[in-house]
Amino acid sequence: MRRRELLRRSAGVGAVGLAGFAGCADGDPGPAFEEGFEDGIGDWEAGAAIGPEVDVEDFDWELDVSEEEAASGERSLRIWNEGDYDDGVTWGVHPVPIESGGSYQIEVTGQFWSESESFNTIRNALMRLGPEPPAAEEDFPQPGLNTRDLGETPYGGLRDALWLADGWREYAFEWTTPELSTDTLHLAVGTAVVWEADATHYVDDLSVRVESR
Repeated sequence: MRRRELLRRSAGVGAVGLAGFAGCADGDPGPAFEEGFEDGIGDWEAGAAIGPEVDVEDFDWELDVSEEEAASGERSLRIWNEGDYDDGVTWGVHPVPIESGGSYQIEVTGQFWSESESFNTIRNALMRLGPEPPAAEEDFPQPGLNTRDLGETPYGGLRDALWLADGWREYAFEWTTPELSTDTLHLAVGTAVVWEADATHYVDDLSVRVESR
């Protein structure tokens, strides 16, 4: 099985802690969202895109929950995509609740697994949080960009090299939001093809922390 069929066939409800949004006046309220994939794919939806010279239906990719690797617990999100076209991105996206009408400082962290350390950048890690889910590669930050280094932006995220460590490595970004008119944000995590080789990566221990500005 491949592409969206993997998600349609996956059973279970995701191990998601939806704490909702709370201000930090009384101390750390805890994450507004956590995901460890212990109970399956849940409400995660898959997406993929590739450059205009290739039909996305010809781009092979897989996204499912696996017991092969885990940063904690027994499961993680597995992302595989082919490298034949030296291009393409694959991601999973999940809604995150937020209180509308406010401006926030948001921190997102997650663990990504690479098979080994490599001098070659074979894949980039993708992370994104915004009012709309991504629909194309251009909806993610450009290579090397992390919104923690910017001021207020329409969405938050990063695109950073994988294969920087053997095994698990934490990736994180901060997002200074404008005033939001939505009560739902969309967290996307995935990988972008850089090197012409097939590759599997795992994602685990996602956390979204929200603080009023």
